[in-house]
Amino acid sequence: MDWDKLRIFHAVADAGSLTHAGDVLHLSQSAVSRQIRALEESLNTILFHRHARGLILTEQGELLFDATKAMSKRLEAASARIRDSEEEVFGELRVTTTTGFGSLWLAPRLQKLYDRYPDLTIDLLLEERVLDLPMREADVAIRMKEPSQADLIRKRLMSVKMALYASQDYIETHGTPQELSDLSGHRLISQQTNVTQVGAGMSFVQMLRTYDVQPKLTVNNYFGVLQATLSSLGIGVLPNYVAEDSPALVRVLPDVESAEIPVFLAYPEELRQSQRIAAFRDFVQDEIIAQRKARKNA
Repeated sequence: MDWDKLRIFHAVADAGSLTHAGDVLHLSQSAVSRQIRALEESLNTILFHRHARGLILTEQGELLFDATKAMSKRLEAASARIRDSEEEVFGELRVTTTTGFGSLWLAPRLQKLYDRYPDLTIDLLLEERVLDLPMREADVAIRMKEPSQADLIRKRLMSVKMALYASQDYIETHGTPQELSDLSGHRLISQQTNVTQVGAGMSFVQMLRTYDVQPKLTVNNYFGVLQATLSSLGIGVLPNYVAEDSPALVRVLPDVESAEIPVFLAYPEELRQSQRIAAFRDFVQDEIIAQRKARKNA
């Protein structure tokens, strides 16, 4: 099978348009169309349904696209390993983590990583969905539970707990609850329980509800919960790593917290020798150690 034709087919299937694929490949629409027709003839099948709004893959086209996606991921992995220098750290690193951890803990610290490695490019993928690292949806992941995918190198970084926080202005205006039952007189802010999240966080909110405490504001990520809490809207349910970076927050009911949530860093076995991965791993570990020291000295 002609590799060049497969490359063009993959671009068309990904873009859903001959014109857009041509722009990506720097080919004319007619040249792309000829290559697709030639591939269809060689396979004796139709790969696309043509209609006014673009192209839709046929069942046979879907099968071939699945194959070319897998090929593309493997080629990217091979390319990444080839590009990795034994001494230099450069190139793109795709990092995936949760929206809360990525936006509130990781992103504010990345300047230090760039200071060390100015030729490194970070593609930060923030979502609750667990990306497939062996299939190269990302290079490295930080997750709030141990990854279950095979062929991954994993390292436990730290533990996180959910707890209750409020702004000083809120405390001065509404008072400090002394026990869980007092929370019924306060406005609770939490992440929505129907969004993807770790079980300990969900269980903690459910436990609070047994004390007749109903969240008055729910948000689908912890960034929103933090902003609402800082704005004195109520008492927020937040991970402790957020509060440690937010001196304006006051811990409410210090003895009330969730079970421990383990935080893991993981990456594919095939990237074991990657200097970019090693640089990122060491950077994250250094930042965690620095945060622990700051906590002890506080």
